[in-house]
Amino acid sequence: MKRIKIIETALRDGHQSLLATRMRTRDMLPIAEEMDKVGFFSMEVWGGATFDTCIRYLNEDPWKRLRDLKEVITKTPLQMLLRGQNLVGYKHYPDDIVRKFVEKSYENGIDVFRIFDALNDIRNMELSIKVAKEQGAYVQGTISYTISPFHTVEKYVEFVKKLEELECDAVTIKDMAGLISPQDTYELITALKEQTDLDINLHCHCTSGMTPMSYYVACEAGVDVLDTAISPFAWGASQPPTESIVAALKNTPYDTGLDLKILTHIKKYFEKIKKKYSSILDPIAEGIDTDVLIYQIPGGMLSNLVSQLKQQDAMDKYEEVLAEMPKVRKELGYPPLVTPTSQIVGIQAVMNVLGEERYKSVSKEVKDYVKGCYGKPPAPIDQEIAKKIIGDEEKIDVRPADLLEPQFEELKKEAEEMGLVKKEEDILTYALYPAVAPKFLRGEAEEETLEPPKETGSTEISDAIPTEYSVEVDGDVFDVKVVPTGYMAITDANTSNQPSGPVEGGVTSTMQGMILKLKVNLGDKVKEGDVVAVIEAMKMENDIHAPRSGTLEEIFVAEGDTVNAGDTLMVIK
Repeated sequence: MKRIKIIETALRDGHQSLLATRMRTRDMLPIAEEMDKVGFFSMEVWGGATFDTCIRYLNEDPWKRLRDLKEVITKTPLQMLLRGQNLVGYKHYPDDIVRKFVEKSYENGIDVFRIFDALNDIRNMELSIKVAKEQGAYVQGTISYTISPFHTVEKYVEFVKKLEELECDAVTIKDMAGLISPQDTYELITALKEQTDLDINLHCHCTSGMTPMSYYVACEAGVDVLDTAISPFAWGASQPPTESIVAALKNTPYDTGLDLKILTHIKKYFEKIKKKYSSILDPIAEGIDTDVLIYQIPGGMLSNLVSQLKQQDAMDKYEEVLAEMPKVRKELGYPPLVTPTSQIVGIQAVMNVLGEERYKSVSKEVKDYVKGCYGKPPAPIDQEIAKKIIGDEEKIDVRPADLLEPQFEELKKEAEEMGLVKKEEDILTYALYPAVAPKFLRGEAEEETLEPPKETGSTEISDAIPTEYSVEVDGDVFDVKVVPTGYMAITDANTSNQPSGPVEGGVTSTMQGMILKLKVNLGDKVKEGDVVAVIEAMKMENDIHAPRSGTLEEIFVAEGDTVNAGDTLMVIK
């Protein structure tokens, strides 16, 4: 009999996939001790988008979250998802930052590192794997699983052999979009078992509806560990329900040995938590969507895509954006859709649909990707598209991080001079998110507000404030709904000086986001097409171009301001 081990994902991937990563630490701690008693192989609690969301939306210190959980969870190893050289950000960081981040993550409580690279470029994983192993951590080298003419069982086996050479303890098949069929599951796991000695962990999302079948076939093929989420945070864009998988495997050769009674008690707690976050729960992310077999959008990306389209007031373009995704992905060399390439492809698809023409607007990240700054794409990039994106700029073929100078000491000095550092981890927070971190580290950030639960029920765990009112005006009663600005991440918009309508020579924002950099000053002469500002939107840096040549006569925004699509940023005369 082979006992299957279970990794519980509700405290990271479960709520990242269904709630855009919005669960607060204070909603995790009351049940953490109970979860520790279950006997999970590990609990995934950190990494992925949790770090970004904590400082951007929740006004929480992600390092404190990890330490607080470690204090309560004493038996079960804590696990994180690490994006190789991207760590928990969206670009490559220098080696000294990577080393320090992995060391500090282990020191603060991470026992299991799941390390992947969006392009399956082994060069981008080597250092973080090496440093995690030096700490004595358990390391899961990871396949970013996808389907394309360039992704075959043979190539996946070849990749896993390299992970084995790096002394990984296990391999995770990370199926971000629930694409792996039962047949493909059997073939891949069988081949890996025959040709490598690593333990095999299967991580799938339920978006396509095939995953529970693939999980059972995985057991028959010899899988060692399965990822699941407690049922209120399962299904849809998340993992299969823990209780269902435990029950399905009971009294089979693959029995998990976990107690359904304990799991049921945990489930009841999370049912209340889910109700609390009901305003964020999107029915698209929660349901089964077989279109994923065409569009291949992973779980966490789906809920974030919906959130981003809402921010741009463009939900009517949802289907169009979905149809654009596979076209962009093919043109960019079939990258697996996982952070950060999912954002790169997804945001480009959004910009292609919302813009005047395809690839007229491209983010800095898309340019860097085409130049090779993220690594080697699985297939060649369409040359015509590459020319449109980077022109005659030179591509690189070395390990991208080899081009990056050490930064930790310089950033440490910078952060200290800005008064941001209370502990060494704050330097890393600043290094990873220089645009967002200062506001958080100064104590100026505010937690976004939640709309109240759709069904009020018990108020025991609700932090909500009223957002719906009846307002009487001259004897007429109007029902008014106030949408919390925090939900749309617009917390510091400074639009009081902006003109209310179109302005001749006005430079307008093409999207909602934060002004990251102003590239011009009053009185500067600019040419049509010059970059005049950089806006951070949908976690990507996007250039704003001058629509005409002339002189900068007025500037209505400052760096750090949040603007909406259509806002006039400056005037060129």
